[in-house]
Amino acid sequence: MTPQLKISLLVLIGLFFAFLCGLTAMLAGFGSRWGWWYFRTGFTILRWSAYGGLCVAVVCGIGLIGSFYIKIYDGFVLAMLGMLIGLITAGNTWSWKQSINNHPPIHDITTDTENPPRFAAILPLRKGATNTAEYGGLDIATQQLKAYPDVKPLIANLPVDAAFDKALAIARGMRWEIVDANKTEGRIEAVDTTFWFGFKDDIIIRITRDGTRSRIDLRSVSRVGRTDVGTNAKRIRAFLKQMQS
Repeated sequence: MTPQLKISLLVLIGLFFAFLCGLTAMLAGFGSRWGWWYFRTGFTILRWSAYGGLCVAVVCGIGLIGSFYIKIYDGFVLAMLGMLIGLITAGNTWSWKQSINNHPPIHDITTDTENPPRFAAILPLRKGATNTAEYGGLDIATQQLKAYPDVKPLIANLPVDAAFDKALAIARGMRWEIVDANKTEGRIEAVDTTFWFGFKDDIIIRITRDGTRSRIDLRSVSRVGRTDVGTNAKRIRAFLKQMQS
């Protein structure tokens, strides 16, 4: 077998496995979303896809150097593509792991840590959830206040009824699944599903009178997982930003 053929074969094998690792990494999340496997299995698949991505990046790197010296220009381009796919696959997983390390291990975020809104209509949907709907108390509040000090109640210059209508419209605009909208109690309950792994997070919006204005409190709770990687806080921030505009 000639050196040219060896390098070309190495590049093609590396490129094939690069695409395979990238596809496997994507399916790690979507497979969990579609119910093919439990989300922790998806995490394991994602981790091994990252290891595979690193390996194929090395293989494609060797092929790239060989293609350059032997002047196989098509092989050089293909090796570059395979190395890029492998590094992106590994880098995405590494970035996610860093994000987990940089966020507190909590999954229940609220604007009112002293008297958090309590779910009612949504409770039957949480049957089988590994995370409780009961608020964790001082420990959770302390971690939240340290990590997300900007997550606070919003005082809106609107009467309660108008604030409720606006909050409901924003929730629908954010494509949350509305479970209950009780205007008399000033309570909106909804579910949001994350894109990749399809995690179900439950949300409650509480609207109370504050003189001639309205106070808006939110709570967003993940059904599974110890940490939410900042997703619930991000969701609350996005809602309040629209509510404030």
